[in-house]
Amino acid sequence: MDFMQRAATRDYSKHWSTKGTFPWMIQQPKPKIEKRQISVRDNYIRCVKGEKPYWMPAYFYESDTVWPDAIEEHPVPEIDGYDWWGVNWFMVDEINGMITKPGTRTISEFSKWKKELQWPDVSKIDFESDGKKIRKTLDPERPHIYECVEGIFERLHELIPFDETLLAFYEEPDLLEEFFQKMADYKIETTDKVFDFYGRVDGVLYHDDWGTQRSGFFSNEMYREQLMPSTSRYLNFVKRKGKFIELHSCGRNMQYVPEMIEMGIDMWTPQPNANDADFLHNTYGKEMTFSFPITIKQDWSEQKIREGVRDFVDHYGENGRVMAWIMTEPMDAEKEKIARAELYHYSLEYYNKLYQREEGL
Repeated sequence: MDFMQRAATRDYSKHWSTKGTFPWMIQQPKPKIEKRQISVRDNYIRCVKGEKPYWMPAYFYESDTVWPDAIEEHPVPEIDGYDWWGVNWFMVDEINGMITKPGTRTISEFSKWKKELQWPDVSKIDFESDGKKIRKTLDPERPHIYECVEGIFERLHELIPFDETLLAFYEEPDLLEEFFQKMADYKIETTDKVFDFYGRVDGVLYHDDWGTQRSGFFSNEMYREQLMPSTSRYLNFVKRKGKFIELHSCGRNMQYVPEMIEMGIDMWTPQPNANDADFLHNTYGKEMTFSFPITIKQDWSEQKIREGVRDFVDHYGENGRVMAWIMTEPMDAEKEKIARAELYHYSLEYYNKLYQREEGL
């Protein structure tokens, strides 16, 4: 099947996300946020860049995500099926997300990727119609962040089995470098389309998982030699366009933070059960912004929620470079609302004192 032709003939003026899936959820308009001392967008950017925010942002809630239907890194709609690379995906209900079907192979072996791999021809895609549609869902008061999924490393182990991907680092380092650089070209091309057609874009949330829950996949030397050049070139493109960079990278990837900073990544949301939030905050908290979770338990009273939020701000607020990702177990919209209100009002007071601002300004 010609997956690129299917993508090229899709009517992107229509919404393609399936109700209840992650793309559907993040494409839904969010409720308006009450007027604040400065715009939610400006305050978020201050926190990302370490420029003295007025309050601690509620991560994800205070931003809008640009998730194009027209970039088919997953099946569109997001149900069992193929993306435009020809990779077979299936939905896992327990995680409400998609993974590649075991045994998926789009090329016979890595050494033959130049001959066998069909690269998406994005010139065929109607980004303009999709951009007009997505722009209508975005809140002008929030920052707009393009979610760039399936990073340079991830895409390779979706095209071929994971063990063969890792072997390529040892067996075909020069050919691997060519592949990663060509993938960086592709990422630059698709991201540029987003900047052209999806209205104001303030930042890019770049996805590339680099580790297990025990450690990164690569030594730092291997990372610097084989993955960092292509990744840096893509991220430098984003920075030259005046956008900030957030990183989504699952795994115990604390070892790569110096490289993240060197590449110009402004912010990382580390996987909570794999990384040490206090170590990251104490070691790198003045050079990089982090999003850490506040987990609200089922039996927490309103008073306990407010105390937990205040403790979080007192613990992580000192550098002005932490966002709070409010999570409830199980999901509880009312408890989230209480926590967000306390986060705003308490952290506003905290930063007024920290930065010697007059109350209410």
